[in-house]
Amino acid sequence: MTTIKVGRALLPVYAAQTSKSARPTTKGKNMTTDVHEQNVARVTRRQLFGSVASGIGMAALASLLKHDNVLGADVDHKPRKGAPGRPGLPHHAPKAKRVVVFWQGGGPSHVDLFDDKPKLRELSGKDIPDSVRGTTRLSKMSSDYRKWPCVPAIKPHTAYGRCGTTMSEMLPNVGALADDICLVRSMHTEAVNHAPGVTFFMTGAQIPGRPSMGAWLSYGLGSETDNLPTFVVMTSSDKGKTCGQLFFDYYWGSGFLPSRYQGVRFQNTGDLVPYLTNPPGVSGAARRTLLDDIAAMNAAHLADYGDPEIDTRIAQYEMAFRMQSSVPELVDFSAETTGTIERYGPDALNKGTYANNCLIARRLLERGVRFVQLMHSGWDQHSNLFTQLEQQCVDTEGPSAALVKDLKDRGMLDDTLIVWGGEFGRTPFGQGNPASPEGRDHFGKAYSWWLAGGGVKPGTVYGATDDFGWNITENPVHVHDMQATMLHLCGIDHKRLTFRYQGRQYRLTDVHGEVVTGLLS
Repeated sequence: MTTIKVGRALLPVYAAQTSKSARPTTKGKNMTTDVHEQNVARVTRRQLFGSVASGIGMAALASLLKHDNVLGADVDHKPRKGAPGRPGLPHHAPKAKRVVVFWQGGGPSHVDLFDDKPKLRELSGKDIPDSVRGTTRLSKMSSDYRKWPCVPAIKPHTAYGRCGTTMSEMLPNVGALADDICLVRSMHTEAVNHAPGVTFFMTGAQIPGRPSMGAWLSYGLGSETDNLPTFVVMTSSDKGKTCGQLFFDYYWGSGFLPSRYQGVRFQNTGDLVPYLTNPPGVSGAARRTLLDDIAAMNAAHLADYGDPEIDTRIAQYEMAFRMQSSVPELVDFSAETTGTIERYGPDALNKGTYANNCLIARRLLERGVRFVQLMHSGWDQHSNLFTQLEQQCVDTEGPSAALVKDLKDRGMLDDTLIVWGGEFGRTPFGQGNPASPEGRDHFGKAYSWWLAGGGVKPGTVYGATDDFGWNITENPVHVHDMQATMLHLCGIDHKRLTFRYQGRQYRLTDVHGEVVTGLLS
């Protein structure tokens, strides 16, 4: 036995060998017993220390505790350039190095914003035919309706760009990007309620517990920076607080993956990240020494138990220390030009707003963050469609377009995948009093998203719906298909990025999903 120094602690290192009693054998054993013994053998103290002695474990620890002379090298305080992902990834050359998800919580109305239907104007107030509605699953709020009055788009639609894509006049800034985006009019989902619908896209299942997309990408592809998290989430809501949707942490959770891969949520009030500032009387040097000693104890504990959550604890302490300098710099907008600030709109510097989050998102992407999830609630217009929908567009479509333009101007759009969408759309029929409907209910049978950058075919419309915006008539895109396509653009075969849990190989797309080649440039 020898020892190595980690921080102020001496850790024992044993020779890399396995005793006969620890070696798995199938002789005289059934398969279940054999598998159990193999699992036990994998996590014996001797094998764990053996891997440390061979340099694998200590190399990983040294990269986390780069302030310590773990391997006898000079102490290096320079920031590392990220950490590798899984062996063999990416599976193919990626078109997108980073991803932004503009999540519009509540369900934006596709027939009001992206998929104009003259037939709804022609039959305004009259019932949508039974032959169109069929047996479509609806939410409990409207499933027992006796009337299904057609409600046309509340504002005119117009053609935008050289491509002539039609969108609502409530989307002038997004419309100006028509030649850069791909509008998908044929999304569909089984979900009819908010939380299951959001969870379905984010994790691949309507029931919470599985890893989110950002966690899968962090796990598979690793990170490009050590100074900021790989996966960042920011939230906002409509100014009138009319939408009651909550932001559950499993929307960006790691599920059964090690928790180091979960998203880090930046706060929209108070400190962006809590507890980064040293307490009164504690210097930076004192904090560094304290963290070194804690890391040494955690490393010893990791060697004893092999718990990946201990590894997470070590990494997160180090990340928090580096964020003490990287986060204040991140939100120092003094170097931003007046033109840039104005591009994001009047709320660009108002903390916690969607516009401010979009500006921060661009700065995160510039600093190596791989996955940014902007979640905004306010699109759930059950009874205020004619007032609140336009206000939502005013608050969000300008900043969304600004980020796309900003990335394009900086040469980053080509390798940044941008996705805009919500958990479902809204019903083509009106909700409330049939004689004077005031809103629309949830609708997953058909709805619209748009994408830009990162290998997406620009200036195109993909998919189509019938005259009522009810049934998909061309090129349906399921939630799992969109997930598969997004992973493909990031260089990942969605069928091969898996994690074994409870005896099964899980993946983001479950056992479904196909890459939608029609969306690819």
